[in-house]
Amino acid sequence: MTPRPGPRRPAPRGTRAPAPAHDDLRRTFPRLPPAGGGDGASAATWWGEAWVAALEETALDPARLARGRAYAGRGLVDAITVTPGRVTAYVHGSRARPYRTQIRLRVLGDDDWETFLDTAAARPGHLAALLDKDVPHAPADLTGLLPHAGDLVPDCSCPDDGHPCKHAAALCYQVARLLDEDPFTLFLMRGRGEQEILAGLGHRSAVRSAAEAAAAPPPSLPTVPARDAVTAVPAAALPPPLPPPAHPGRPPAYPQAPGAPDPLALELLASEAAARAHAHLTTGHDPVAGLTPWQDAVRLAAAHPGSGLTAATRALYRDLAAAVDRTPADLARAVAAWRQGGPAGLAVLEEPWDPPAGPFDRARPALIAADSPHFRPWRNRLSTATLQLRYGRDGLWYGYESDAGHEDWWPRGTPDPDPVGALAGLLGT
Repeated sequence: MTPRPGPRRPAPRGTRAPAPAHDDLRRTFPRLPPAGGGDGASAATWWGEAWVAALEETALDPARLARGRAYAGRGLVDAITVTPGRVTAYVHGSRARPYRTQIRLRVLGDDDWETFLDTAAARPGHLAALLDKDVPHAPADLTGLLPHAGDLVPDCSCPDDGHPCKHAAALCYQVARLLDEDPFTLFLMRGRGEQEILAGLGHRSAVRSAAEAAAAPPPSLPTVPARDAVTAVPAAALPPPLPPPAHPGRPPAYPQAPGAPDPLALELLASEAAARAHAHLTTGHDPVAGLTPWQDAVRLAAAHPGSGLTAATRALYRDLAAAVDRTPADLARAVAAWRQGGPAGLAVLEEPWDPPAGPFDRARPALIAADSPHFRPWRNRLSTATLQLRYGRDGLWYGYESDAGHEDWWPRGTPDPDPVGALAGLLGT
């Protein structure tokens, strides 16, 4: 008779996995509760499905898989420990003492990780996906991150010599539930912890931001000749006050100190005060007064440099998104649109519309004349498999890009009144 685990209230369907105790290269997850309904073997994400497929495609006995699914669904797998190249747990079976079961798989080499990080950092959509606990297809496909048939090597202390035995199968099915909740568990199996990955992505993002800032021309301010400033008796009226700067200044970096206010909060307050003071000085109006809560959340996130990869900016994106009932990925995409074109850019992202005849109708012939790819029209959008131009109500064309076949469009490039110019900016030509 198979022993049952101790008394435990069943978790409702959709209950998240318990939070693990871990350092960056070792994570231990408490025992998962029994699956609510069914056998608990189905994965909810594409990477979880890949994990289950790697197990089932090499299994020699479907009956052992079925018993493993039943064990997993009943919660007979104890706490699961994940380290690079190894997943270990005790699984209860027909005897009083549970069996020690583990799954081994190959860790990725340094070159594979460099390829993954470079590919993930190349597009804001990939960064936002990782921030939202999602795995973008392109970096995963390039590096072989997901296991394939034969990658998973089971081992168990039970006398069953099946490949895999029902205890190893149960462990694999429970691991799929962990992967659904947090794909960084898979990254750890392949050799790198969450903090190391985020640090690598943050470094690449900072290098790219610094290069873009260095390429921007410095602001120019009007001057007064020195001889006019030291004249004892001016020959004419004093010159008018200097005009306000074109843009509000950026605050200094605030250090982290025990007992001091949060540096990110200080920076946001200073940036907000500078921006609103500059607006009052130049226009006499408050630019924030007419924004919706969602637009204001996007504006605040867009004012902060980076892509939400550090602990502070990840917390900012998470808190702002939760306050307006959106996800961090929604907020990251909206921030990219705001940085591309401000409120008009955000409207282009979120509001498809039917433009009148005129510039939109002339865009396709102009693109064809420029030997551009064939674009399909839909409302105010012209699309190929990976590129898209959107016509805004302000008369500008906005560039977007996506991985082929995924319809996951992200703003990119500079708006342009000419569709050919917008496409050239999108292609970097």
